[in-house]
Amino acid sequence: MRPLVIAHRGASGERRENSLAAFARAIEAGADFVELDVHPWGERELLVSHDPPRGRGRLASLAEVLALCGRQIGVMVELKTPYRYRGSDFVARVLELLDDEAVVVCFEPGAIAAVRRRRPRLRTMQHLASVPLAVAAAAGCWAVGLEQRRAGAAPVRRAQALGLKVAVYTVNEPARMLELCELGVEAIFTDDPRAAVALFGRRPGA
Repeated sequence: MRPLVIAHRGASGERRENSLAAFARAIEAGADFVELDVHPWGERELLVSHDPPRGRGRLASLAEVLALCGRQIGVMVELKTPYRYRGSDFVARVLELLDDEAVVVCFEPGAIAAVRRRRPRLRTMQHLASVPLAVAAAAGCWAVGLEQRRAGAAPVRRAQALGLKVAVYTVNEPARMLELCELGVEAIFTDDPRAAVALFGRRPGA
């Protein structure tokens, strides 16, 4: 089975990460999804950045990225450190902009639970780190994210036995991509979507 190719912060191996240029490059490369990081900025804006914004600068807004991607490519939105923004209604503000085809990603199970309460049909991905698999399954997550050093046959099987898809981050070596494909991993985050698409082919209809 061909794994989904997720462009990590866009085609960040070729363009500045989380930039409109990186997302446009991922679309051109034929990736299945772009993954982006979002933080609130001020009372109204949501900015796309891995680190907390220190200023507006050249950062794209979530609305700008969603407009660029349109129906051309799937979107995975990672909520960054939502515990820091408890008073800003961060989760609700992000969800207002997302259609039902988006995927929400987070390391914090509390934020995933908030998404599930507000938008139960929206797919969610729990990055595991210190979160047990059972928590992600009980929350009704669509998928879990595994750091590639933890993505062996046993954890992949355990996750899938609980009905969870498995995505692995961040994988840039073709040989490792092939290993993960052999393990039955459903999705791979990569900084080099062009190489991954060359390896696995474009999705049907793309």
